[in-house]
Amino acid sequence: MSHPAPGTEPVAAPDDPPAPDRLVLAGEFPPVDRDRWRELVAGVLRKAGREDLPDPVEDALRRTVATGVSVGPLYTAADVAGLPDPGAPGLPPFVRGSRVVRPAPSAADGQAATATPAGWDVRQRHADPDVGTTKDAVGADLEHGVTSLWLVLGEGGVPVDALGEVLDGVLLDLAPVTLQGGEAAAEAFLSLLGHRPLAPGGNLGLDPLGDQARTGVPADLSGLGGWARRVAAHDDLRTVVVDTTVVHEAGATAVEELACALSSGVAYLRALTDDGLPVADAARALEFRFAATADQFTTIATLRAARRLWDRVGEASGIPAADRGMRQHAVTSSVMVTARDPWVNMLRTTVAAFAAGVGGADAITVVPFDAALGLPDPFAQRIARNTQALLLEESHLGRVLDPAGGSWYVESLTDALAHAAWELFTELERAGGYAAALSSGLVAERCAAAWAARSRRIATRKDAITGVSEFPNIAEVLPDRRPAPVASGGGLPRVRAAQAFEDLRDRAEEPADRPVVYLATLGKPAAHTARLTFAANLFQAGGLATPSGDGVSELGGARMACICGSDKDYAAAAADLARELREAGAERIWLAGKPDLSVEGVDGYVFAGCDAVDVLTTTLDELLGARA
Repeated sequence: MSHPAPGTEPVAAPDDPPAPDRLVLAGEFPPVDRDRWRELVAGVLRKAGREDLPDPVEDALRRTVATGVSVGPLYTAADVAGLPDPGAPGLPPFVRGSRVVRPAPSAADGQAATATPAGWDVRQRHADPDVGTTKDAVGADLEHGVTSLWLVLGEGGVPVDALGEVLDGVLLDLAPVTLQGGEAAAEAFLSLLGHRPLAPGGNLGLDPLGDQARTGVPADLSGLGGWARRVAAHDDLRTVVVDTTVVHEAGATAVEELACALSSGVAYLRALTDDGLPVADAARALEFRFAATADQFTTIATLRAARRLWDRVGEASGIPAADRGMRQHAVTSSVMVTARDPWVNMLRTTVAAFAAGVGGADAITVVPFDAALGLPDPFAQRIARNTQALLLEESHLGRVLDPAGGSWYVESLTDALAHAAWELFTELERAGGYAAALSSGLVAERCAAAWAARSRRIATRKDAITGVSEFPNIAEVLPDRRPAPVASGGGLPRVRAAQAFEDLRDRAEEPADRPVVYLATLGKPAAHTARLTFAANLFQAGGLATPSGDGVSELGGARMACICGSDKDYAAAAADLARELREAGAERIWLAGKPDLSVEGVDGYVFAGCDAVDVLTTTLDELLGARA
């Protein structure tokens, strides 16, 4: 009989430790209050060179997310103390959503089961004037997960007289249709429809005030009541879209968008009730369209605040509680879409769609990633619809109502947006209402002010645009797309966040040979690599080539240079290097560092927080002007 070798005998497992009566998470750590946290934050900021700190110190870390609204780095229960009760999903004030979960049929054991939320309506937009292409795209969408259609008809979209061909084969009792194209599109749809049953959730898409914002032509709201009565026989076919993406596209923040939505919605309520509709029917005729951005928490809070504000309007207007829930259609922002490095748009639209779903949107449209380049191709449309399929079917995002509810941050931001938007809404109403505010230029003025503030943050790269203002790929080959039709303007302008940098890239690529900024390094790589990388990133954002070398060794024929090194090396040798570069032919010399370095012979400085658009404009003006 064999015996185990000495030292290898089996050891009995130790007894399990006794379970505590009460588990205290992080109980071994001493409690930390907000004052102690502030002391630690102040210490970190002082080490980073910040001496003049605000009181409270967290204000140094606040970030603006909308006009008059900023967010801090930390939220606690104290930040939501005293805020109004958000209620329950499906009940006033509808902060937590307009939908409600109803009991499912009884389970086999006789116990009532609870139904899970169905998610949202996956709505795809179609505006290709090529009828055959649009028809094929509609069929592909409906076969692969899209649940409703958004058709742009007339100028800038599908010909109105082709509506029947586009919808041929579409089961309208299963797929709701929302239109955009004014009364001509609405008339064509109703004529085509006849007495056929419709799936609930469609909309004629009439939006005279939105059209005024786009074109500058004064709106006529007098006939809306007649249209609402014509669609009354169709279950849940709405008449009016309150589309505030037009003010978002003019540079507005969430505050302006919310205020304009309220003012426009109130104007439509007045027009419909003046035309004889009961106020409850007038409220049910409206759907609201908002932009969803990659700032996910602001998007979530915006949709929640919109429902709270509309409930307040409905309460003041005498709308029954059951009809005060706002139906929301969220569209991923066209302002955030880039033409350069368009693949990153997939990430932006995914985050925006996620935020719209968490925020409680009833319908979501994902703009294809190539939208800034022209008309989308089938691959881009597939990615757009699959983005939502993943969120719904794999992430199960629609199974939870208001998942952000209870977050101290989200609840605080929701309240702040609601108050700021209500203040602007009352200003618009005092100015005579939304139509008058458009005509007088008040809306345009507010959008321009908001865009100016945002443009400053973009130019200084505090609001970074990946693939454009940060980490550009100047060797990229862009996909080719057919140009999208351009609708007539005349109203509010349209902006894109990346436009200034992309215009600079276009300028740099006009000449046969790309303009160059030579990056002259000082000292060892460990000392100059950080600033070398920073300078290369900045100048490449303007489409400039950035060869680098030690001192003047690789200057070649470059007419502009940027010195990159450490503060210590600058003090010892930057002035001499600047002189050598000048003697070798450099006409302008930048230095990667802040102006307080005061290096002799340097013409300008590039540093974190500098106006990158101004630096790049100056650079291109001098280089391209010299070539001419």
